[in-house]
Amino acid sequence: MLAALSRDSKSHGVRLTPAQLEQFDTYLRLLMEWSGRVNLVGDTAPDVVRQRHFVESLALGAALREREILRPDSRVLDLGAGAGFPGVVLKIAWPGIRLTLLEATAKKAAFLSALVEALGLDKTPVLTGRAETLGHDSTLRGTFDLVVARAVAPLPVLLELALPFARVGGRLVTPKGSRASEEIAAAAHALSVLGGKVFTAPLRVPGPAQTLVAVVKERETPAEYSRRPGAPAKAPL
Repeated sequence: MLAALSRDSKSHGVRLTPAQLEQFDTYLRLLMEWSGRVNLVGDTAPDVVRQRHFVESLALGAALREREILRPDSRVLDLGAGAGFPGVVLKIAWPGIRLTLLEATAKKAAFLSALVEALGLDKTPVLTGRAETLGHDSTLRGTFDLVVARAVAPLPVLLELALPFARVGGRLVTPKGSRASEEIAAAAHALSVLGGKVFTAPLRVPGPAQTLVAVVKERETPAEYSRRPGAPAKAPL
């Protein structure tokens, strides 16, 4: 797995050191151990994890580095971090970033805490809670350079959950599949209300085509957003 991961990462311009490859090996081992009791990923086969999770996350990071969206000291929030994709992968590959992991499910947050400790990731807090609530915390709201989210929610919903955390001039970035254009069209009102402007680019990943959707936060998000827990999903803007 490690030789294949090294090869695949190089194809995206990312050269992993032996120490970083060992971190990925530890990551895979913990993922397999925990998946028996926590629903983290659908398939923990090493090749599947490598291609669908490690390499896709590295491809996302490489695309963001190329566009200077992900900088060496960026303050990054992984929203709905789940099993740690893409945030933990980004932290391994670019250890200078200041990563925060946010996960609403306590068991998944426990996995993330164990993972952060096992990988020796410094200054990587794990927050347990709902984005709708934590987005009103003054220590988190409007403070992140970059918010990343993978397979969390349709774009109109995700905007309301994520943009409150980004600073003005910061970005929300999410990979989307074949329905990217439909989601962007559906998010027009949410973008207007929440203060975002959307850009897209192809994302070179294994398997089906994906689109990198990046939303620049152009102005402060109104104080009433996000709404109460559950409201964004039940009644999207």
